[in-house]
Parts: sequence; C-alpha cells; structure tokens
Amino acid sequence: MSMTTLDGKRFREMVLQGAQHLSNNAGYVDALNVFPVPDGDTGTNMNLSITSGAKEVKNKVSDHIGQVSQALSKGLLMGARGNSGVILSQLFRGFAKSVEQKSAITTVEFAEALELGVATAYKAVMKPIEGTILTVAKDTAKKAAAIAKKQSDMVLFMEEVLKEANASLNRTPDLLPVLKEVGVVDSGGQGLVLIYEGFLAELKGEKLPGVPMSAPSMNELVNAEHHKHAQSHMNTEDIEFGYCTEFMVRLEENKPAAKTFSEETFRQDLSKWGDSLLVVSDDEIVKVHIHAEYPGEVLNYGQQYGSLIKMKIENMREQHSSIVSDEEKPAVKKAEKQPFGIVTVTMGKGIAELFKSLGATVVIEGGQTMNPSTEDIVKAIEETNAEQVLILPNNGNIVMAANQAAAVVGSHVSVVPSKTVPQGMTALLSFNPQQSLKENEEAMTEALQHVKTGQVTYAVRDTNIDGLELAKGDFMGIAEKKIVVKDSEKLEAAKKLLTYMIDEEAEILTILQGEDVSDDEAEALTSFVEETFEEIEVELHKGDQPLYSYIFAIE
Repeated sequence: MSMTTLDGKRFREMVLQGAQHLSNNAGYVDALNVFPVPDGDTGTNMNLSITSGAKEVKNKVSDHIGQVSQALSKGLLMGARGNSGVILSQLFRGFAKSVEQKSAITTVEFAEALELGVATAYKAVMKPIEGTILTVAKDTAKKAAAIAKKQSDMVLFMEEVLKEANASLNRTPDLLPVLKEVGVVDSGGQGLVLIYEGFLAELKGEKLPGVPMSAPSMNELVNAEHHKHAQSHMNTEDIEFGYCTEFMVRLEENKPAAKTFSEETFRQDLSKWGDSLLVVSDDEIVKVHIHAEYPGEVLNYGQQYGSLIKMKIENMREQHSSIVSDEEKPAVKKAEKQPFGIVTVTMGKGIAELFKSLGATVVIEGGQTMNPSTEDIVKAIEETNAEQVLILPNNGNIVMAANQAAAVVGSHVSVVPSKTVPQGMTALLSFNPQQSLKENEEAMTEALQHVKTGQVTYAVRDTNIDGLELAKGDFMGIAEKKIVVKDSEKLEAAKKLLTYMIDEEAEILTILQGEDVSDDEAEALTSFVEETFEEIEVELHKGDQPLYSYIFAIE
C-alpha cells in the first residue's frame, strides 16, 4: 500500500533516524574537510546541531507535522555549531515555516518545504558559495519539485530525492576547484545526504544503526539562565526581580486591538520590567523567559499580541531562602551591570589568559577543537552581566553561530567577525570603553585588516593541495587561509612560514607557543627571527593551544 501523506509521527521518526545516521558517520564527514588539518569538524558540528534538534523532536509526540517541524527548528536554532550547523538550522527553519499549519503533507508540499528551506538558508549566508551544502540542498529541492508533480508515493518520491542529493554531492568538485584538487566531495553536503538517507530508511521501515543522543534543549537554556549559581551569589533581599516568569504567546494578528509583532520591539519593551530576558519566536509562537518584579505587567504586555499559553511564575525569593538554608552557602552581593562586556572564543589555557589580560569578560573554550553552539554563546553573553556586549568568534566557522546568538539575545549585542586568534587580539586592543557599541564594532572590525595570521600544524592524510604534495605527518605552514610551506620538521616549517610572511612593512611578531612545543624550541625560533629580521620586535607567549604548534600574528 502506497504512502501518499506524511504526518508528524512518521516525520518525527525520520528526524531521529537521520540524526542517528549522521552521528554514526560524523567522523567520515570530518575526514572530508578540504584542509588536511587535525581539526576538520564539519561532521562534528552538524552532528551536535542535528542532535540538539532531534532531542526537541523526541520530546514532541504529535501527529501534526507542523508542530514536530517547529520543535526541530527550535532545537537546531539553539544547538547550531559552526557554519554547517547554522546553515542546517536555517534549512529546517524554512521547512518548518512552510508546513507549520499542516497536520500532514503530500510530496508536493514536502518539495515546497525543501524549497523554502533553501531560500531561508541562502538569505542567512552573506556570500553563498556554490559547491557546498547550499548547492546540494538547492539542487535537491529543485529536483524534488519536479518529481512531486508526477510522484505521489512518499517512499518513491524520497528515493528520487536522495538520488538527486547524491548526484549533486558528486558534482560539488566541479563547482569548487579545491574539492577537485584534493579529491573529495563537500563535507557539509555529505552530512545533509546522510540525514536524507536516514529519512528514506525510516519511510521504508528500515532501521539504521544508531547511538543514544543527548544535547542541550531550549528549555534547558532557560533553566541554565535562571539557576546559574544565583543562590550562592546574593542575599535573598538583594534579588531585584523576584519572580521567574515564563510564558508563550500565540500570535493573533486578527485579534481585536492586537499589535503587529516585531521581535526586536517586543524584546526591548520587555527589558524595562526585568533581567535574564530570553525571547525566541517564529511566525506563530513567542517564547519568553524573564525575571520580573511585577509579572502581571509582563503578561499584560504579552497579551496585547495574542493568547497566553503555558504560563509559569515562581517566587525566587522563597526558592532562594530555602536553598541557601539547606546548603548553608555564604551569600555574596549581586554585582552591578557593567557598561560593556566582551565575549571571545579561544583554544588553549595560555591564549585564554592572554585574552583575559587584554580585557575579555568571558572566554569560551572552543575554537578549532570544538565550536561553541548558539546556546553556548547566548549563555556567555548573559554571563557578562553587561549592558552592551561585543563578541569575538576568532574562527570563521563560528561567526555565523555568533551572529545567530546575537539575534536571539537582542540589539545590545554586536559581532566583530574575527576569524583567527591574532585578529581577535588586534580587535580587542582597539576597544575603547568611551565609545558607543556601534563605534567600537566599526573600529574593531577595521582593525582586523592590520594583522596577518600564520599557523603551523600537521597533515592528517596524504594529499595534494595549493601546489604542495603533503604526506601524512608533514608539518605545514598556513599563511592566512593558504598552505604555503611544508617540512618534516616542525621548527623548520615554522622558519619557512615566517620567512614567507615577514616583509618590509612588518613591525611586530607575536608567537603563540602550542602545547606540543618545548621552551627550548620556542626560544630557538625566537632567536632565528631576531637574527634574520633585525628590525622586527618579537613577543613570545605560551598559548598551550592544541593541534597548532605555532600561531603567528604579524603586524
């Protein structure tokens, strides 16, 4: 018997299968990264992102595909890590928007949802690059629309969709020359194909091997926000806003006297009633968490936009008194909000300490080895306890998640798109607390242009790239984004890279020593620079970063 419609119950199982299949193959996707560096993490980022979405879906038992899709979208939004994870979240955000009012969908409606997902994802990327996950999603959606016109059976439809997804994936090297040079397909596109393979397996009643999944959900974000060690950092009488207030608004534009909803306006208006504010919305629902002294006023405001649902109000003073009494923890007076906070992402204890010494408020440990999620960055923003916040991602693969976190929290947060640790250091040195948020964002962004980044790491596989033939284990020097030198010896690779990068305009060289570099070797490199480039000033810092033996900042 053919299946001509897809409901929420079956789609829920498809998502879980797709997430499990990607999880099982995340290492394979990581290995497809173009650069043969040890931190290729597309599979890891997509896995953590879809796992967060799958957890929300697992907790959403419904026959309504619109509701299940919304759960997936919200879970992906908060769990998105890296560019691939953010793009994946946008693909399913558009999908969810397309089906939100539907209890079940046909193949035609499935295709329309895929197309809206593609449109949403392309809008989210400032400079879309073809030959990536975006292309695979676009080609698949276009083919799906054509297939759906003549195929109503969901299983047969999905078989053809998956066939096109694989075909598009195999075409990615023709669109992105670097893929062809290395001999791989796009890693993000491969991750999307794995998800679609899980979808088809579930539709056919097959079970692919899976592993247990757990990831932070949106509700856990709220819990973390208002249980963030509050009991041990203040006296009960010092709680300024005493009621933890959570509610959802079902938007109703047709309601008499209802206001037109704007998330930014809504967030700004609510902020005058309390703190620890989180607002997440789509076209139908607004979810709010706030610590307020007069929750009735907050609810009255929310009700202007529609119907209130799932309300919860807790007296935090009573909770606090009980907890402190039980745990007998010393109380510390709540700190006042600071004018500015700076959130930065780093890898390595030494680099983290360096950023703190330069003025960073909160340092997220992540960077190359583990990209923080949107939710991680949201938590860090709140931890700054600041009226205005600047984010320094220090990694090109974290910029999109940082922008997404800024959009979730509000207009008082700006992202300086630093893509390397040296760029982040230079930007931080340009911060001026006397200037406005916008002025600082502009000045710090402009400063990114005045530093060059060099990195020394090792090849994880044999490959040919950028005109170099690399053997597994070779040390390679990366100038900005290009591999320019190689050597079997770490120190020699570092010397070659610096010789390539240092020119007559260079004045200052900062060396960040990795965890695998001995003090003697670092001193030998410093001596080499001082003897070879007499006019340049050298600063050596113990960065303790993994994977990258040296990181160079040249100004």
